[in-house]
Amino acid sequence: MADAETKPALRVLLTGASGFIAAHILKQLLEAGYWVRATVRSESKKQDILKLYSEYESQLDFAFVQDVAEPGAFDEAVKAEPGLDYIVHTASPFHFHPDDPVKDIIEPAIQGYLSIVQAAQKNAPSVKRIVFTGSLSSVADCAILPGPAGKAFKEEDWNPVTLEVAKSNPMMAYFGSKTLSEKALWEWIEKEQPSFDIVVLNIAFVFGPLANVQTLASLNTSIQGLYSVFSGTCGQEVPPTWAHVWVDVRDTARAHLLALAAPKEAGNQRYCIAADGICSNQEAADIWRRRFPEYADRIPVGKPGTGFGMEPGTYATCDNSKSKKVLGLQYQHDYEGMLVDLAKDFIQLEKNGA
Repeated sequence: MADAETKPALRVLLTGASGFIAAHILKQLLEAGYWVRATVRSESKKQDILKLYSEYESQLDFAFVQDVAEPGAFDEAVKAEPGLDYIVHTASPFHFHPDDPVKDIIEPAIQGYLSIVQAAQKNAPSVKRIVFTGSLSSVADCAILPGPAGKAFKEEDWNPVTLEVAKSNPMMAYFGSKTLSEKALWEWIEKEQPSFDIVVLNIAFVFGPLANVQTLASLNTSIQGLYSVFSGTCGQEVPPTWAHVWVDVRDTARAHLLALAAPKEAGNQRYCIAADGICSNQEAADIWRRRFPEYADRIPVGKPGTGFGMEPGTYATCDNSKSKKVLGLQYQHDYEGMLVDLAKDFIQLEKNGA
């Protein structure tokens, strides 16, 4: 009896494939059997990915995109034969020290979103859905965090930031760019009515183990902050927590895969992606001192047991119920488990002299 015909693998374009979140998305896509075209900026980034996933080489393809904010940046990357089924757009331009917040952060963020939908509309008629790695900062009013007290932000909420406020300083420009770029995206969808739909995942601050980081120097900003606590390089005091709503990177990646597979009615919607509990640098120090006693001497003590330092109900949280109900996302990784896994990566990098 002949074998049943094998169903072709679904084909996905993953932008910004070398990024912290994208690396976990790539891993889960390959493990799930997807064919993936990964966009990278350089040949060295391509080789890094091939080295990590050599057993999946037949499922991997690459496209080079130097600047995601350039008009037409993805025009060639979206062309494929057979055609693409989905796009996961994680790539986002960011400058730590902008000369001009509007030209260096806000406008590139808007163009980065629009360039991928424009490319898909023009050159990828087979695409059914584009999933965007958005930010909770386009939902929450970042200017008044950790408040307002008792508020649980949800998908209907928008950061009220204006262009005038956004260009006032680099931090507000970053938060504002997330809001203004997402608004521009939804306006484009409403106007153009493309054949594909979109899903925007509004993601909290992301922490977790390192899928593709080879050196301590290449840690991203949020992970660098935690490493400063684990290594003690932050000094004798535990630094204050400026992002208490968080999510594990593995759950974040899983949300992207679930969004791809979700039924048609789940499209053209936003989803808040955040863990059930909050986080704090003080709790991280407490957990690491307890779970890794051999490193306790270097980890600052701070004020053990005080956690975030605010009583429940006095700070804002995030309502993640829609992601659970519609996407079926289960948040499998709690703060302590994440910290233990991340510390193991820190220790390995230190042992490697990296």
